[in-house]
Amino acid sequence: MKVQVCIIGGGPSGLLLSQLLHLQGIDTIVLEKYSRDHVLARIRAGVLEHGFAKLMREAQCGERMDREGEIHHGFHIAHDGRLDRVDLHRHSGGNSVIVYGQTEVTRDLYEARDRLGGNVVHNAEDVTLHDIASDAPYVTYRAGDEVVRIDCEYVVGADGFHGVSRRSIPNDVLREYEKVYPFGWLGVLSRTRPVSPELIYVKHARGFALCSLRSQVLSRYYIQVPLTDKPEDWSDDAFWAELKRRLPDEVAGRLITGPSIEKSIAPLRSFVAEPMRYGRLFLAGDAAHIVPPTGARGLNSAASDIYYLYHALIDHYRKGDDKGLDGYSERALARVWKAQRFSWWMTTLLHRFPDRLPYDDQLQQTEMAYLLSSETAMRLLVENYVGLPF
Repeated sequence: MKVQVCIIGGGPSGLLLSQLLHLQGIDTIVLEKYSRDHVLARIRAGVLEHGFAKLMREAQCGERMDREGEIHHGFHIAHDGRLDRVDLHRHSGGNSVIVYGQTEVTRDLYEARDRLGGNVVHNAEDVTLHDIASDAPYVTYRAGDEVVRIDCEYVVGADGFHGVSRRSIPNDVLREYEKVYPFGWLGVLSRTRPVSPELIYVKHARGFALCSLRSQVLSRYYIQVPLTDKPEDWSDDAFWAELKRRLPDEVAGRLITGPSIEKSIAPLRSFVAEPMRYGRLFLAGDAAHIVPPTGARGLNSAASDIYYLYHALIDHYRKGDDKGLDGYSERALARVWKAQRFSWWMTTLLHRFPDRLPYDDQLQQTEMAYLLSSETAMRLLVENYVGLPF
């Protein structure tokens, strides 16, 4: 089999790039290690930048997002028993975000690939990249007892942190930067009405919390927990009781609780791999970078990679212009590191660190006070939250 672009990874990054390229007449194949049901069972964040939403519409995948997604013009920060609102619309010149689950984004992309007859292979085992530093790369995978070879012109690695793509870059070329945080987020999904129509980020002496939502009847809540905790350590009653302790009284009093339909703990990590290109291989999304979920930059950072790579490939195939491909890594990483900075800042501002000093507590309090009293500081927060330009 021969295609122009072989994409490793059937998550939102790989599917979005495949859809965009297909619409421009560029032949792709997507190889996904797991089944479609497995991919769609992943519960992820769902705060979409306006730039990401625009890219979904360009990919002809935005109809349900625009119909069912929750447009948010602001969010709240709870601290010291009070609630302050961050006005996205006011401080960004009219921009907003859309709350729409990543699972739903992926579902829409799958349906779009089906409509166009896109080639998406699931349960592709033992995916291996070959000759990626040459002008004739190819990829092999195993389907049952058969080894399938795909000859291609470019390979895109969108197969996540644990995927094979990044590991295919030689160790003497790859540089990795990582920070592992000493806590995780315990998340609960429940069929309950959200406690607030907008997200509430909570800074509390007992630890961080977040009140989020998927729809008006589906809520997503998180609390900061030690890395040693396991989901089974937390009954539903224990989770709701702890969440209420961290919320201001006015919010806790209207919280509707119910049985959890999903419960998991996500460790927090910051990670960047450089370069994002090696030969004919291009990395995108979690294969190259991960951020803590505090600033909602993960999926949005992946979308910016896809934006740059999509336009670079279009210029190559339409104009014979390789400037975009040659500059992809540098351009993508410039935005990636800005997302890293913002996510680190939000995490530092809102979480309680176990090894903190009294000095750190005072500095955190001062940072919060400055943010809420300074128009300039607020604009910087909002500029990053709604999404920096691609």
